[in-house]
Amino acid sequence: MADAKVIPFDDDHRSRGGAAQRPSRRRSAGSRRQGGPAPAAVGGVQSLPGVASVQDDVPVSGEDEQPQEPAAESVGDGDGGLERRIASGLAFLRRRLTGDYEVDDFGYDEELTDQVLMSLLRPVYDKYFRVDVKGIENIPSEGGALIVANHSGTVPVDGLMMQVAVHDHHPADRHLRLLAADLVFMLPVVNELARKLGHTLACAEDAERLLAQGELVGVMPEGFKGIGKPFGERYKLQRFGRGGFVSTALRQGVPIVPCSIVGAEEIYPMIGNAKTLARLLGFPYFPLTPTFPWLGPLGAVPLPTKWTIQFGEPIPTDGFPPEAAEDPMLMFNLTDQVREQIQHTLYKLLVQRRSVFF
Repeated sequence: MADAKVIPFDDDHRSRGGAAQRPSRRRSAGSRRQGGPAPAAVGGVQSLPGVASVQDDVPVSGEDEQPQEPAAESVGDGDGGLERRIASGLAFLRRRLTGDYEVDDFGYDEELTDQVLMSLLRPVYDKYFRVDVKGIENIPSEGGALIVANHSGTVPVDGLMMQVAVHDHHPADRHLRLLAADLVFMLPVVNELARKLGHTLACAEDAERLLAQGELVGVMPEGFKGIGKPFGERYKLQRFGRGGFVSTALRQGVPIVPCSIVGAEEIYPMIGNAKTLARLLGFPYFPLTPTFPWLGPLGAVPLPTKWTIQFGEPIPTDGFPPEAAEDPMLMFNLTDQVREQIQHTLYKLLVQRRSVFF
């Protein structure tokens, strides 16, 4: 593998992918309506007058009378719901096998993300890391916005957990599109999954296109400096680059939402870095942790830490003139403001945390 490099956020790259449109949510909802009759059809049938009069003439013993009808309706509802789920699953498989599904210009597959990939990530989010989410209301309900977060954990799991947090908790059912380093798109399988999840290369051109389409875009400006830092420097933010994310937000006039993530730093405590091995493999670093590589594959299992993800108050950028994106002093000041807000929130969350694991 060639040596991995971090493509600067400000660099220009050509867009990739076909010209397919982003899939409509209506189609997914339609697929769920396929299959057997809806339960409402059973409960909503009106009794004929003639039948009712005949039933009134039948003598019924008070002791033998049993409320059978509601129980039958209940069973029918359960069967109908199961039938709809089976029909929906079969319809989904049929679309995947026949290619009757859509992806956007970046390779994002909304249907696969909603029905499969998020379902795989959700148990890790809910049961393993037990993520608490705060300030989700600070993310706009519509229009573009740039979410800027700290980066840590040796392996970039924090971006995925932030994506699940937005997907599952935002009242407007918004999706987060993450900007990733080029190494992500050099790895087999990981490349395809990242594209399906809506990730794209961390360059200004892709970020501006997504923001112009009204998408939520997530960026972690620390890059490899953040996830590859030693355990002794945990929760100390690294340099935020040259402020390219601020310039992109200014050009599109979208708000910047700071995001602070606590818990990711401890999942793989990095106590060393095998630099020679990292160069041979083309990685920016090769982590040595208390369990990896000493315990083999078992050492690659992350520690079950307790996470908190907090979204801060948005910083507006639409009040600046168009030429503000070229003002280096303004970019420096806004970059520093975002960084300080994230760092302050990290310290605050750490003070409130009872334990690393609880």
